[in-house]
Amino acid sequence: MTKTEMIKVDKLSKSFGQLQVLKDCSLTVRQGEVVVICGPSGSGKSTFVKCINGIEEFQDGQVTIDGVSLGFRGREAAKMRARIGMVFQHFELYPHLTVLENICLAPIHVLKRTRDEAEARARKLLNRVGLADKESVYPAQLSGGQQQRIAIVRALAMDPVAMLFDEPTSALDPEMIGEVLAVMLELAREGMTMIVVTHEMGFAKAAADRMVFMDKGSIIEIGETKRFFEAPNSERARLFLSRILAH
Repeated sequence: MTKTEMIKVDKLSKSFGQLQVLKDCSLTVRQGEVVVICGPSGSGKSTFVKCINGIEEFQDGQVTIDGVSLGFRGREAAKMRARIGMVFQHFELYPHLTVLENICLAPIHVLKRTRDEAEARARKLLNRVGLADKESVYPAQLSGGQQQRIAIVRALAMDPVAMLFDEPTSALDPEMIGEVLAVMLELAREGMTMIVVTHEMGFAKAAADRMVFMDKGSIIEIGETKRFFEAPNSERARLFLSRILAH
């Protein structure tokens, strides 16, 4: 792997029983690059990012992050997996923990940071996303947009080498989408390596270096953002864009 390659996925395939959900998917993401994955519902986008993170096991292929091959066993792979930030559609915050406790849990237990170190870092990140005054509240007291920003902070607190986002705004009310996308756009501008599954094409145009179009478990097309929106190569991508951009 060259130094500029942060994420390399090679011929990834996955089945749930008889149903093949990913077929020979390959993708290389360079350090500091933002890649947006789009496609119709059920095309395998979420499963693909979950396989990259190791949340889902896959049958064939290989995932390499920052030079470390992510098998399902072995300390090195586990250590690297802990440094891939993952933000889900539903915020996945622990309801019984305060915002600060949610953010500090993994840095203390996984990275073995002291509580003081973890809390100092958490407060800095909360300030960055405009939620410094929420450290003592519980998730249920926050709006959806605030909860998702906390989920992003929780991932950043682990000092990730890359961030994966799986439909991070699809569970949000329209007025809250902007506040989450603004944080993601800021991360992109700061050079965070990101793979984002989203239907937010405005965000894709503003932040993505490249677009990946998936359909029926396969990567149909990978292209630079401007070219993808102006002249997609495949008929399926053209049809998808005409539908999604019409809304």
